[in-house]
Formats: sequence, structure tokens, C-alpha cells
Amino acid sequence: MDSKDIKLGSFLTERQNKLSENIDQVSTSEMLRIMNLEDQKVALAVEKEIPMITKVVNVTVESFHEGGRLIYIGAGTSGRLGILDASECPPTFGTPKEQVMGLIAGGEKAILSAVENAEDEKDRGRKDLEKIFFSQKDVLVGIAASGRTPYVIGAMEYAKSCGAKVASICCNPEGKMNEIADYPICAVVGPEVITGSSRLKAGTAQKLILNMISTGSMIRSGKVYGNLMVDVEPTNSKLIERQKRIVMSATNCSYEEAKDMLNLCEGNCKLAIVKILTGLDLSEVEDLLKQQKGFIRKSLDSLKKK
Repeated sequence: MDSKDIKLGSFLTERQNKLSENIDQVSTSEMLRIMNLEDQKVALAVEKEIPMITKVVNVTVESFHEGGRLIYIGAGTSGRLGILDASECPPTFGTPKEQVMGLIAGGEKAILSAVENAEDEKDRGRKDLEKIFFSQKDVLVGIAASGRTPYVIGAMEYAKSCGAKVASICCNPEGKMNEIADYPICAVVGPEVITGSSRLKAGTAQKLILNMISTGSMIRSGKVYGNLMVDVEPTNSKLIERQKRIVMSATNCSYEEAKDMLNLCEGNCKLAIVKILTGLDLSEVEDLLKQQKGFIRKSLDSLKKK
């Protein structure tokens, strides 16, 4: 697309914010207050999209049950936010690194350095999905503040041709991505404090929505008991201690008992919790959790019914 064909003035995310027109003339305190007041609008804009976000969570859980993946794709800030959310899933929820993935226009180089022209390569979006063997079982979430990024649109169109479920996250009601997606999420946060700097309110909205999609999908997949992340991986000293606190919170056991049980269960919180709460042999606990697909609450409820 020729740059003259891009009518930035029609994008809500590119309009000038009347409330910050004089932000370069006010005190530092007032400058930050203006930013904060604008940021307060973000959560309210996201709230309006909860019905659509709910649908995305539900189809993602269905995809996981069928062996599918959650794939985020974006350019620039949007791509980096997707990668950030995906990269946190393995340590937080014990997922395989392939289950939630983030792709960015320009590849790995673009994670740390801007590769601005990469977002204009529409065909590259399709090729990047082909590289990871994207299939009908997967869910694609396209991310772009403007809703018109060619790289993301190319990926979304390819995903649709595969028969996969496709969602989008943008902040522009007129964005083309809204038309392509099965599940369009459009958080209308309004013009940015600095005109066109969509890493600000739009980026914050995207991060909040990504938090909801990944966390909601993991809760619905049995990765959380109460509000405890019971599949957390003990990959460093902090997380080893967190595991002990999780077991203690879930069972009201002592620190030493949590430590000993986690050692017996080789750092598996779920096993440790269910074993303490039921008194079953370790092999019986393993079978029980397997039967209930890893859900602690369902495992405990199934014993009560017997």
C-alpha cells in the first residue's frame, strides 16, 4: 500500500487529544496528572469489551482441549506485548512453550529494536504462521492499535482460510481487523496524550485484554485453584518459595510439611495439595488428577461423591 493511501486522520488512535494540547507547557506534576487522567479511561474502555473477551477465552479453552494453541501476532508495541504475555505462561502456569506463542513483524530482531517497515509486508504474516504449522485447531489473536496493520491482516486472512478461530484486539472502531475477525475486541480509548503514540493508552488496553485472555484461559483449564497458580514451575529460588506458600495456603499446612510434600512430589504443587488434603497414596493422587484433567477442585469433589 502506498503511504499516500493511508488516511491517518480517519483513525481514532491518530487524532489529536484536546486535553493534552499544552502538555509541553505545564509543570511536570501537571503533565503526569494529564497522563494519569487519560490512563484512567483505559480500564473502562476494556470493561465494555468483556462480552467479546469472554467468547475469546471460551474458544481458546476449547482449542486447548483439542490440542490447539493460542497464537498472538502483531507489529511493534503490539507484537511485543503479545510476546510478553506468551512468554509468561510457561513459568506462571506450567504450560509448554508452544501452547501460547507470540509472533512479531520483523522476527526476533524486532523484539528489541524497531523494524518499522516490517509491518507493511502483508504476505509475511501468512508465511510466519506457516512456519509454525498453524492449523484449524489453533486460535489466532491479531493485535494492532489502528486495526489496519497489513502484516497482521495477512495473518488473520490466512488463519480464516485454515478454518481457525480468529480474534482481534484494536482501538480503532473503523479498523479493517474488526471486519475480518470472528471475535473483534475494540477498546475505544480515544486519542493518545502524545498524538499517535499508541504505545500509551492503546498499549495499556492491549496488555489488559491479553492478561484476561491468557489468565482466563488458564483458569478455565485447571491451572488455578482458588486464586492460587498451582502449576507454577519451581525454576528459581523465589518460585520454590512461592510453591511452598501456595501449598500452605491451599491446605493450611505448616511450612515444613509443605516443603517435605513438595520434595516428595518433585515440585508438583497439585500433587502436594491433593495428597495433603486427601491422604491418598501418591499414585492414587496422580490417577485422580489425571481422571479430572488436572482440576484440583473437581478431583476433591469427585471423592466427596463416592
